[in-house]
Amino acid sequence: MKRKVLSLVLAGVMALGLLTGCGAGGGAEKASDTAAATETQTKTSAETAATEAAVSEEDTTSADENTTAADEQESDGDLQVGIVLPTKDEPRWLQDQKQFETILGDAGFTNQVLFSQGSSATEKTNVETLISQGIDVLIICAQDASAAAASVEEAKAAGVTVIAYDRLITGTDAVDYYVTFNSFAVGEAQGQYLIDNAPEGKDIPLYLYAGAATDNNAFIFFEGAWSVLQPKIADGTFKIANSQEAEGLKDKADLSRDELGKIIGQVTTDWDFNVAKSKAEANLTSASAEAKGDVLILAPNDGTSRSIADVFATDKEVTNYVITGQDSEQASIQYIIDGKQSMTVFKDTRTLAADSVEMAVAILKGETPVTDVNYNNEVKDVPAKETPIVVVTKENLKEVLIDSGYYAEAEFTGL
Repeated sequence: MKRKVLSLVLAGVMALGLLTGCGAGGGAEKASDTAAATETQTKTSAETAATEAAVSEEDTTSADENTTAADEQESDGDLQVGIVLPTKDEPRWLQDQKQFETILGDAGFTNQVLFSQGSSATEKTNVETLISQGIDVLIICAQDASAAAASVEEAKAAGVTVIAYDRLITGTDAVDYYVTFNSFAVGEAQGQYLIDNAPEGKDIPLYLYAGAATDNNAFIFFEGAWSVLQPKIADGTFKIANSQEAEGLKDKADLSRDELGKIIGQVTTDWDFNVAKSKAEANLTSASAEAKGDVLILAPNDGTSRSIADVFATDKEVTNYVITGQDSEQASIQYIIDGKQSMTVFKDTRTLAADSVEMAVAILKGETPVTDVNYNNEVKDVPAKETPIVVVTKENLKEVLIDSGYYAEAEFTGL
């Protein structure tokens, strides 16, 4: 490859990963053969505002105008690693951006982060822009898993090695590697938390919500949650309150893609906090008194969790709720401290980004990256590296998030 030799880079990146790792997380390994994208929410925290200040405030429909505050790379063939992320309007992706720029920069690699801003067309332009700048490795978190296939095929044709980041790109053999959290384990953890914290009795109202119906991870999250919740639904412990599709399948432990799609289509939030809020309001408006009281809520991520929790908290007939989340967003950590959100699944973006960089380093050195599982993308089994997850509650959030340096204690009140 046409790149400068970087001594001891791999060792440095691996050391960074060890220093910033969050510890072991639970979850069974499960390769999925489904498709697509993830997550959304408002930016309410001081940290998010500070991070966003570092991102150029420009027209989000243009690839050139979606570059980060990192130094602009000239089209001289010196750009080594290109990163494409879904949007800069969500805290999660700004955190990922920061980790990529820090780790790759410290390792001595030229890199550039572009944001697709929810547009597959912009994503394609971003990939083409990076190809024109001579990248050797593309790290891409697809806006739409199937639509991204054409973009990564262009990259592959240009001799670029493609790493799918967090979201698997489907329907193509142009994906070389995949770095991800164990999405099935995330869903399992969310479902198990609801079981472990449910009130006693039968017919406990259970409200189901999911991510975007175009998102592969949304299917895997829901599938993982269903795998542990279904027995409690089937035996009458839990009563589904907001999905006729799910109620009709309550006796079926293993759901097909089409069956999952029917449920998710009914309870999708599109990873959008406004959609989540409207759906929760509609659900409670139509719910009977028996579907209120002490309730359980499967919320797919932190952004939607906060929106849904706010709605349930204002309903006088809801006496108590237990609600899930994921991503450990700063605003949701404050919600957990305040008792407004029950848990979140911590997915350490420091570790995920470090794993991606370690993989990119190996590729640039002409070596085979370390992987530990395969994920089928409908065309091939893609070698993948999974990053652990950790369930965070009020009891352990200081140890997991503050003591590890992920957040500063001063960013929260009530600790």
